[in-house]
Amino acid sequence: MTGRRLTSLLAYVTTAAAGASLLTGCGVLPGATGGSREPVTVMTWAPDQTRATNMPGMPAMAQTYARWANSQGGLDGHELRVLTCNEQNTPAGAAACARRAVREGAVAVVGSYSQNGRAFMAPLEAAGIPYIGGYGIAEDEFTSPLSYPVNGGQASLIAGHGMQLAAGCRKVSLVRPDTIAGDKLPDLLNSGLRKASGHQAVDIPAVEDAAEYTAQADRARTRAGGEGGCVTAVLGERTQTFFDSFRRLPQEEGDDKSGGDVRISSVLGSVGQPLIDRTGGARSPFEGAYVTGWYPEAADKSWAPMRKVIQEHAFVDNRVDPTDAGVQTTWIAYTVLRQLVESLDSDRISAVQLSHALDNGVRVDTGGLTPPLRWRYDDLLGAPGFPRIVNHDVTFQVVRQGRLVAQKPGFVDVGATVLAAP
Repeated sequence: MTGRRLTSLLAYVTTAAAGASLLTGCGVLPGATGGSREPVTVMTWAPDQTRATNMPGMPAMAQTYARWANSQGGLDGHELRVLTCNEQNTPAGAAACARRAVREGAVAVVGSYSQNGRAFMAPLEAAGIPYIGGYGIAEDEFTSPLSYPVNGGQASLIAGHGMQLAAGCRKVSLVRPDTIAGDKLPDLLNSGLRKASGHQAVDIPAVEDAAEYTAQADRARTRAGGEGGCVTAVLGERTQTFFDSFRRLPQEEGDDKSGGDVRISSVLGSVGQPLIDRTGGARSPFEGAYVTGWYPEAADKSWAPMRKVIQEHAFVDNRVDPTDAGVQTTWIAYTVLRQLVESLDSDRISAVQLSHALDNGVRVDTGGLTPPLRWRYDDLLGAPGFPRIVNHDVTFQVVRQGRLVAQKPGFVDVGATVLAAP
């Protein structure tokens, strides 16, 4: 074998090993920036290969960001080292990831996904490690003093979705997880609905990891009625399963339960461009669906820097989809980390330095992907149950010709709607 072919083979094996680190839950991304500044070690976790919602693109995006940052000299001269961990969608898995972050000297957990806030926040709080830019799914992300969210979480999405649906839906059925987090969704949706129409949604709890949802789909369609009715499902990765069951409901001629005039809807994270593409694009059952998101549509020019980094540094890693809400959130979270480290201008970065700078008003510009972000006490929304929301803007989108596009240009501030929820 020639030297050139051997070098190419070694390069390929090295790249493949880095890409596989998420599956083992214990990858460290190497980098070399030179200089006297100490490396910055952080962790990104998310569930992978579980029966419920999986977010493998988030750790993969973190690894991609680190490759790009280190190729540019690191974060203000610091090599960025990224630990990844499979949170497994369990409290035990989340706690194990958090303990590992402490054990391996992470100064922050960045751009991660977990529904198990109580399990992971306690170890982080005990070690003083900030949680920066979580996905926004766990209540503790909006209550812990060491959490610094970049979006308004499920609370803002659901409240905003109620506002979006109020303009065009006579009746609304909400299918949501039968969990503690899911129990909060009806009040939030109704807060948005009341703002414009005074209506309330029919609440239909469902098992989050069910194999089919025929009973719930039938009830949702019946209660939504015919013309002017809307069925919204917020079940994470199982939302597709629900709408498969919904689509397969028997349709009898002349039956007002046929659902032909019932419009479907959801929020970003439960429905997104990757799901629409997988289910047929313009022929997808989601054609015409209303979707509420946190960020601008995926084709917006504000995403151009992220797309360039993915194109140049994700190689052939198909987990890193620029239209995925988890990937987008991780990009924004690492944007916060970069500007935060730059603001410190220090040879050594600690968890205490990061949280102190965040508490004292470091302002982050995300290039139009969110409003400017800042986490001083005066910047917090202070909503019951979600006091640490600082970004309460959402976007209204709709599926047209197989693409998620803006239904209404710009951001919609739903802060008052979240505050009005019981």
